[in-house]
Amino acid sequence: MANLQSWSSQWLIVLALTTAVLAFYSFDKLKKEGILGRARRASTAKTPPRSVSPEKLALGGLLPTSYSDVLPPSRREAMRSLASKKPATSSKEVSEKDILRNILPMTENYETAKGSLYTSMGFSMDEIKEMGDFPDFATLSGVPLPNAHGDNFDIDKALPRPYRPFRWAYHQTMSLKKLETDWWIELENKYKKRIAQRKDLYAKHGKEVLDWLPGSEIACKELMEMVIQYICARYPRLFSLKDDRILVNGILGTEQDIRAKHPLEVLMDNVPEDFAITMRDDKTGYYSFRAGVICSSLGWNVSTKIGLQLHEVHAPIPDYKEKMKFSMDRFFSKMPADKPIQRGSWGLEVDCPLYMPPGDPHELHRLSQSPDLSIDDCYLRVDWQTLRRLPISGSIVFNFKAVFTPVTEFRDEPKVPALVAKVLREGKKNLMEYKSTWHVEHVVLPALDKWNKEQEDSGMIEKNWEVSTLDEDPLFKGWEDKWHRQQGF
Repeated sequence: MANLQSWSSQWLIVLALTTAVLAFYSFDKLKKEGILGRARRASTAKTPPRSVSPEKLALGGLLPTSYSDVLPPSRREAMRSLASKKPATSSKEVSEKDILRNILPMTENYETAKGSLYTSMGFSMDEIKEMGDFPDFATLSGVPLPNAHGDNFDIDKALPRPYRPFRWAYHQTMSLKKLETDWWIELENKYKKRIAQRKDLYAKHGKEVLDWLPGSEIACKELMEMVIQYICARYPRLFSLKDDRILVNGILGTEQDIRAKHPLEVLMDNVPEDFAITMRDDKTGYYSFRAGVICSSLGWNVSTKIGLQLHEVHAPIPDYKEKMKFSMDRFFSKMPADKPIQRGSWGLEVDCPLYMPPGDPHELHRLSQSPDLSIDDCYLRVDWQTLRRLPISGSIVFNFKAVFTPVTEFRDEPKVPALVAKVLREGKKNLMEYKSTWHVEHVVLPALDKWNKEQEDSGMIEKNWEVSTLDEDPLFKGWEDKWHRQQGF
């Protein structure tokens, strides 16, 4: 989440890679609320390893912690329930010591590696080849495939769910929730426009928006196959796969040989989501950003961060080293494949900037409160984010999409205007400066106050209610009726 201009660092909070940062900041709260359930226990006890005392952590976590002998929960048991060409091989018992002694180096291509080497999830190269293309990822990951959309789904009318991830009191313990399987990849009526926009960005910027490093081949292929398997299950009238090779895209009217391009380029051509792949360093156990297709970053891009460890990626984040680094590294070392999570971050924008690298002219909007700005020019940007571990390679993938909504939509959404106004006015100063909403507040705040009064006067909400996070978070009361009405069903 690089920032080449000091003031633009305030916007980093909406970037997808902050998913992990903010995740760890909120773990104690999540454990108490039971949001993550058993996933929290899988990340080990709250006390740190004996080699690092809580007192030293409190002083900044400066002592390095080794994760070189820590592996994520294995998925070998899941492999045993799959049809295998060589059942004897798939039922072989493998210890963690065996895996660590023969682990696949992070920089080595699995296609040419020795068959006896293992991924961090406990799969040998020979076993991966036996499974072939498009294995049953639902079984391997423990995360079921989605339900298929019904016949009333119309891609030309479809809207993303109206995410409103506002909270009060507003602080940096962001809300995390268990991934809703049906909404991992969410397509909507801007699909064609967004695909074209992303391909144009790639043509113009190349490795600044899409790149991969040696050794990421296994994760890139696995991610592509998981996503294709998912969209074919979720949108069966729009996507299908012939002979595990030809992806039929009914929206664009294309048939694509998925082996003719790099897996990330196949995703670029068909899925309007961003993906960032982090991989375990076989020597240290720490995770690094090794591959990604990211077209909706603000203030950074792929080329400024690829190859960096997590703490280097997050270096601009205030208090990261002192308060978040230890928890983040620990969680990544233990995150299970069957406990993916989701969250949303938000900001307010002039218009709908998707890709804004350092120095982009659109950044100038943040430097002043334009007297000519209209409420109709102001948009809520939500970056809806997920974090999950790939079950074969063990890589951890962020994926996210930017969803833009006119601020005027808040007018008939119960309690939303008052909640947003409360955050803008009373949110902790340094966090609000970090979020960078000042440039639109002179227009947005009066409108929010007006709409809140309208809601009170009409009886939609009670007067002088105590503003707090909505029960429907990250949505709002009555969202589904409004959402269906706007889509015509």
